Order: sequence, then structure tokens, then C-alpha cells
Amino acid sequence: MRKEVLDLLMIKCEIAIIGTGPAALMAGSVLQSKGISVAFFDHNKAAGRKFLVAGKGGFNLTNNEDLDGFIEKYNHPALQQAVRLFTKDHFVAFLNNIGIETYVGSSGKIFPVKGTKPIEVLDRWISQLKDNGAKFYYGYRLIDFQNETLTFQCKDQLIQVASKKKIFALGGGSWKVTGSDGKWLTLFQSKGFATTEFKSSNSGFVLANYLNSLDLEGNFIKNCRVFDDCISKSGDVVFTSYGLEGAPIYALNGSFRQSNEIFIDFKPDLELVQIKSVLEKAKNPTDGLRHLKLNKQVLLFLKDCTSKEQFLDPEILAGLIKKFPLEIRSLRPVDEVISTVGGIGMHEINESFAAIHFPNTYLIGEMLDWDAPTGGYLIQGCVASGFCAAQDIIVGLSLED
Repeated sequence: MRKEVLDLLMIKCEIAIIGTGPAALMAGSVLQSKGISVAFFDHNKAAGRKFLVAGKGGFNLTNNEDLDGFIEKYNHPALQQAVRLFTKDHFVAFLNNIGIETYVGSSGKIFPVKGTKPIEVLDRWISQLKDNGAKFYYGYRLIDFQNETLTFQCKDQLIQVASKKKIFALGGGSWKVTGSDGKWLTLFQSKGFATTEFKSSNSGFVLANYLNSLDLEGNFIKNCRVFDDCISKSGDVVFTSYGLEGAPIYALNGSFRQSNEIFIDFKPDLELVQIKSVLEKAKNPTDGLRHLKLNKQVLLFLKDCTSKEQFLDPEILAGLIKKFPLEIRSLRPVDEVISTVGGIGMHEINESFAAIHFPNTYLIGEMLDWDAPTGGYLIQGCVASGFCAAQDIIVGLSLED
């Protein structure tokens, strides 16, 4: 009995992967395709918890956008290069290979065929990994690591893992209910990695000039445009209990974090002079807004957020319809948002996601400080980073033989 306990305290593996999200699983799949054995370690009791929760909100895996437009969605060259090397076509082919068929939605997002649940995608992926010999260790919380060893705590035991190389895919700081708590930051700081606190990304805007008494929640601003001096994103925006949500809002999160002024264009298909003409011909401003086919909720919002003088002046009102300044108080709290920025600084890795100052170590996925919008770009960025790290390990091991 004593020997069995001692055996449990030491694990040896060729490549240790810490985390079980898409970045981690892709790295493992690529390594296995070259006959390299992998072992996964996760502090949760099951794999891919955040992947499963994210899938409940619209399970888009990647996007059908052309490559040049695709890579522009990433704010760092390392992610842009990764997505060039592992494109959405590669990811779709991989998914088909493990039995997950996909289709392109009307918005360009790529989904599993209708009726396929997130858990089915995850189970297929993990089953393939296990069939090829991958080991999965759950309930293992990372407490330390060195060049070729890692130390985990599992219940009341300390477990040391020896591996040639290790890949960290520890996730960001949102949705703590999934185990994505960002507590690992302290450990990496103690190892000399430069880190920044997690901040909200792909978040709704909490508006300062917003009144719940208008009962706007759940209603849409259709076909609008949200923009600043450099960035513009068109689409639908939805009123919430605190402000605004939607892809155009998420696209301007970075601009807000940089303290830029952000505007909304309620009628991007019309020029300023056309809007002014409609308002001038109307018997009153409310009638003019109706002629512009702005719905009741937008009308109420405009009326509430402008002075009487502004609302009654066709020229001023037309200007506000084309360029309405959003008085944004904040983004939503980190734990509520789709993704985060922050974590380990991108200058800590090379183009292959290998840590520059820590041997045999790779950092992938959302634990790194990069940003991208929703719509399939986040998952694609994660799996592409996993692919690049795995490819670099494959090359390195081949040179050692």
C-alpha cells in the first residue's frame, strides 16, 4: 500500500499541458499527430469548463472571413502570424476529422451543424486524444514549476510531474464559475514574468446617461454604427438594464480602455443633409424620427439624452443622430464578460509562444495579453497559438534525436 501511494506522488510524461481549453487541446492534438505523448492537468473536475459555458451563448467556433480581414481582428503580431499559419480552414478540417461537421451562418460565423451541443464537440475531441494515449488528470492545482518539473496539489497530496517541456494554457480572468479565476498570475509573477491585471473585453458599455425608467431593456438599435476616430463597427446593438451590448460595442472596448471618445450613428445609410431635410419637413421632431424609421425605444433614448433645445433644433438633432456621444461610465465587471485582456505580457514569448526567459516553457491562449472580438476570432486565436507552440516543440524534439 505504501508503494502505491508513493507512485501517485510522481508522474513522468513527455509533454505536460496545463489546462484543457481549446488552446491546450489543439496543442495536444498536434503533438499526438507526430507520435509525441501528452498529459493534461486541470484544477477543475472536468475539461473545458469555459468552452462549455461560452457555447451556451451562440456556439461559433471560427469565422469565414477572408484571411486578410481575419488577422486584422487581432491586436498583436504574434496572434496575427499564428492565424496565418493555422487558419479557419485548418480548424474546420480538423473538426471534420474528429467527426464535427460545420456550416457557415448568415453572419459569416462558423458553427457546428445544427443540433450539435458544445459538450458533444468537447467529448469528441477528448475521446480522440484519449484514444491516442493522452492522459487527463483532474483536480490538479498548479502550485509551482521549474525548468523540467511541475508541482500540483490534488486534495491533500503534493504531486510532482517531470516532463521534457510544458505548455501552460491557464485562461483569462472572466467567468470564475468555470474555474477561470486568474489566480495563477501570482505564481508567474514570482517566476519573474511581467504581468498586468485582467481587464474586461468584449463587454457591454455601462452608460452614465441612461435611465432604467425608459424600459428599453431587450430592444434593439438595428443597423447602427459605433465608432471613434480610428475604428468603426456596424451592426445591431441591444439595450440592457445598464446600457448597451452587441458586436459593435465589443469592437470599441479597446478604444474605451484607451479613454477615446466613442459615438453611435443611428442612421449610417443616410447622409447628414438627408436626415436634416427629413427633420425640417416634419411637423415636429418626434414625427421626423418616425419618418427616419427609428423605433420607439431609440426615440425615447434620444429624447431623454438630449436637452429640449437640442431636440427641437433639426440641425443639432440631425448631428446627434449621426454622431451621438456615448457617455460611458465603465465596462462590465471582469467576471461577467466574454473575455479579458491582461495576463502575461506578449514580450515574454517569441513568435512560437515559447517563454523567452524560462526554458522548456510555452504560454498559449487567453492567459496572454492579446485581444480579439467575438464571432469565432477568440477561439481561432487560441487554437492557432496552441498549434504554433506544438509545432515548435515538434521541431525542437526532432533536432534532439
